[in-house]
Amino acid sequence: MSKNNLTVYKSNKVIEAGYKLSLNEQRLILCCIAKVNSSKPLSASERFEVTAKEFAAHFKISEDRAYQTLKDVSEQLFERYVIIDNPDPTDKDLEYTRTRWISAINYYPDKGKVSLLFSPLMLPYLSELTGKFTFYQLNQISAMSSIYGIRLYELLMQWKSTGEREIEIDWLKQQFELDESYNRMFNLKKRVIEPAIKDINTHSNYTVEWTQRKTGRRVTHLTFIFSEKANNKPSKPRVKEAMILGVPRSEIEKKARAGETWEEAAVRIKAQKH
Repeated sequence: MSKNNLTVYKSNKVIEAGYKLSLNEQRLILCCIAKVNSSKPLSASERFEVTAKEFAAHFKISEDRAYQTLKDVSEQLFERYVIIDNPDPTDKDLEYTRTRWISAINYYPDKGKVSLLFSPLMLPYLSELTGKFTFYQLNQISAMSSIYGIRLYELLMQWKSTGEREIEIDWLKQQFELDESYNRMFNLKKRVIEPAIKDINTHSNYTVEWTQRKTGRRVTHLTFIFSEKANNKPSKPRVKEAMILGVPRSEIEKKARAGETWEEAAVRIKAQKH
């Protein structure tokens, strides 16, 4: 598959999960997630290979030390965890689950590659996705240099049907695992928000603007207004309009509700017509 066609699919539970990864850790895990067939079952024994050459090409880094970088990043990633809030709607007492991203790493130094196996508890959030999930092209984040640019881009893509999202600052700091030094709005702005916005505006297919909202005298929320760049918008079909579950895509774009996937919107619109 071409590197330009790789698409990342994630359950919204993972998009909004609590975790912190380095830039190369995010790149590696996203490269593997993009190779998952999100519509089919995923086995805990399935391996996802990433070669040094491929990693270097995706993220425009030197091939000279690419394998050593992959090896180091894989070992760091093995220690990382993700916190998924309210993972089981049938178990109201279960507040959150903490799980590792990956369960094993295989090394092939002579072939310049590694392969990763996802942790069993991660599988439902990456495969057989039929409900609330988010997707985007891997190449839209491949040139980003801020770990927060990638995270913020994903959070905004959840709401791409509306082009606006308001995020509570305390929630954002918790999910990004920011320490107390970010309690000052100046630090949060300079070290997280501004670099993330710059990354998205420079390297992705969207442009973003943001404002602050106060509750009383304290800034408590950030509002992001975003839209797709004109040269990235697909041209309208001339002969036959694209359909999703039997509903015209143009109708879904007009009637989709905030946080609703196109598939969910299509089901709701069809039900309202009968």
